Amino acid sequence: MEERGTSLGITFSRGRTMTSNSHLALEAAEFALAESDGLAFHRAMFKAYFEDLEDIGQVETVLRVGESAGLDGEALRTALTNGTYRQQVDDGIRWSREIGVTGVPTFVFDDKYSVVGAQDHDVLVSVMEQIGRTPKGPS
Repeated sequence: MEERGTSLGITFSRGRTMTSNSHLALEAAEFALAESDGLAFHRAMFKAYFEDLEDIGQVETVLRVGESAGLDGEALRTALTNGTYRQQVDDGIRWSREIGVTGVPTFVFDDKYSVVGAQDHDVLVSVMEQIGRTPKGPS
């Protein structure tokens, strides 16, 4: 995984001593999607957790990462404090468990086909083509 990441410009640091509860980060991701495209937030959160070994289960970390990705920190704090996206995240987690997701990442297509693990872009495009779907965005 480290070699594959390196080839894509992704760094996985060693030395993590704890595993964060990612629920707040997931809520912030929903906020980011509602406020923008979310990609900058996802990249910043990925870096914070996997490269910088930060605890993304802490609200101050999530806020700092969100602000670094261009999100409105006060609006994000309000959304996290009020639980604006909590139910949406809980519903997503419940749905994932109901369909048998046991690992991350898992890509689910048409609510019935899944591909588990980090995969090359071509693998995901191939699955979409096999089920008669046209991939969105650049190929």
